[in-house]
Amino acid sequence: MIEVYKYLHGFYKTERPQFSFFAGRDTRGSTLKLSKPRYRLNVRGNFFSERVVNTWNSLPDQVVTAPSVNAFKARLDAHWKDLPSVFDPECY
Repeated sequence: MIEVYKYLHGFYKTERPQFSFFAGRDTRGSTLKLSKPRYRLNVRGNFFSERVVNTWNSLPDQVVTAPSVNAFKARLDAHWKDLPSVFDPECY
């Protein structure tokens, strides 16, 4: 998620966009909601930019719009602290 944050907040300069933003007006949960386009073939299904969309979109706006990477990390840890399947500091 940290890499997605960095990419969406301009830390990486790329010529081709890896992610596409939700084009609708109703973006419940976040102003930086990503869209997951449908493809005829499942070739792109395992790309990083496709795998992280659902997890990123599930984050609350307070986490996604953090002012810095360190603030994002702290807010992400606080949001995920009660989800043992996502956040387990003992495994590191």
